Parts: sequence; structure tokens; C-alpha cells
Amino acid sequence: MTTGQIEQQEYWVQKDDVRLFVFRKRLAGASADAPVLFLVHGSSLCARTGFDLEVPGKPGFSMMDWFAARGFDVWTMDHENYGRSDRTDSNSDIGSGADDLAAAMSVVEAETGQKRFHFFGSSSGALRAGLFATRHPGNVCSLTLDAFVWTGEGSPTLEKRRENLDHFRTHPTRDVDRAFFHSIFNRDRPGLVEAGVADAFADAEMEYGTTMPTGTYLDMCANLPVVDPALIACPVLILRGEHDGIATEEDLVAFFGALRSDDKQMVVLPDQAHVGTLGVNRHRFFHVLHGFLTLPERQAAIPAG
Repeated sequence: MTTGQIEQQEYWVQKDDVRLFVFRKRLAGASADAPVLFLVHGSSLCARTGFDLEVPGKPGFSMMDWFAARGFDVWTMDHENYGRSDRTDSNSDIGSGADDLAAAMSVVEAETGQKRFHFFGSSSGALRAGLFATRHPGNVCSLTLDAFVWTGEGSPTLEKRRENLDHFRTHPTRDVDRAFFHSIFNRDRPGLVEAGVADAFADAEMEYGTTMPTGTYLDMCANLPVVDPALIACPVLILRGEHDGIATEEDLVAFFGALRSDDKQMVVLPDQAHVGTLGVNRHRFFHVLHGFLTLPERQAAIPAG
């Protein structure tokens, strides 16, 4: 790990008439060929809340800082109707999120001079990243799917969420409040996040209002699967928190087995739930991801004879 200064930059890209916010962190003076890690946020938060959170009196919650300090050029973005990006009438479904990522590639390519990047997505962000990988395989050198769900069969979280399916079908937004943000951290198993994290998370998100788009919820409740594993040939890491209710282990194992890629790993992390990146064991989470991203280059088998 390098202890140099981490610098940040802000960018804006257009997706048709929609203006999207893109954010970057890296070590000052980082080499031009530093590996790019693009982080994709989920349904109920914007990019920096998930990946660059400041918790008063408690350093060490920024995933962007952690990977930047280890030599990565770390990027993320606010999807349409999230954070600093434009508000529209769209419900911002999974397909829209994949389109957002495609729009962001123009600035990432221009700024880095690279064409292929590591992608990490969490929850519906994993669905966005996975769908993007099937549409734009030339941009993806590896794909990490955290808190992922494939078919949704047997998911206790989605079963509960379907109680509001009619609302998701007929409204582009859903209401959120401080209690909702706290529920993200305690719905699976309490005690897996430090005191103050949920409040910092809620404070960060409520700066942008008290609604969230319904599109990803609708897709996860009614339109799964949205990612075809047969179309993913790059190296893949699936990360699952032991107590995450968004998917069953059986659902993820089936997806893992159906992947076209033969360069793949699946890791179940104990004492973690849905938001492993902000949990008490987040550094174990980061360690596993870092190991995957820094694997030595794969060598072909030596011919017989």
C-alpha cells in the first residue's frame, strides 16, 4: 500500500439529454497505465455514499480510497435520477443503468487512454454491471458481482419487496426516509455495521431528497433474470455475504455454473450481510476483491511432448 496523497476529479457526461455525474480517485502522480476499477452503485444510494462515505470520527470507510492507495485508478458514477445526476421521468431500470455505464466509457477512455476496465457492482449495481458486460464485452477485463441475484427464486428480501410491486409498476419513484436507510443495514442480521455508519449513510443520501427510482426494484421483483451468464467470458468473481437475503446461495451457484467464463471464483464471506463494503468486516471483503484483481496473468497449458 502507498501512503501518498489521493486526488479526486469530477466529470460530466451526456446520455442523450441526460447529464450524468462521474467521479474519480487515484494517487497523485499515478502512472498512466494504472489499472482502472469502475464501481457501480445499487438501488438506494448514489456513488459516493456507497463507495466514498465519510463517517464522523471513524476513518476507513471509503472503498475508493482503499483501492486508490493500492495503485488503482478508481471511478464511479451517479446513475440517472441518483445523486448529482439529472432527475427525469424515467424509473431508471437496469437497462437504463447499463446505458449510463456505456455513456461514461467515453470520458474514462479519454482520460486513461485505456479501453478495458475492471468492473465491480453491488446489488442492482451488479445487475447493471453484468448487463453492461454482456453488451460491451470489449470494455470489461474482469467483472465482480457483489450481493448479486440471478433468478430471485427463494429470495426473502425480494419476497418482502414484492408486496409493493403494484406501486413499482405504476410509479417512477418510491419514498425513502431515515428509517429506510437504517433498515438496509439491519434487515438481514443486526450487528454487522458499526455505530454511526447508518446515520452517515442516511445523512449523505437525504441531501438529495426523499425518493428513489423504482426501476431496479421492479426488475428485481418481476423481470429477472436480466443477466445472461452464457454471454460473460471475462474473469468473474461472485461475492456473497453470509447473511445476505437478496439471493439464495443455490441461485448464485447455478449462475456460477452457467457462466461462459472458465476463469471464475465465488466467495462466501462470513459475518457479512447485504452491504459488505460498509460492514464491520469490510477489510476482509476488500482483501478478497484485491486478490482477484491482482492475480498473476493466466498461462496456457504447456503442449505435450
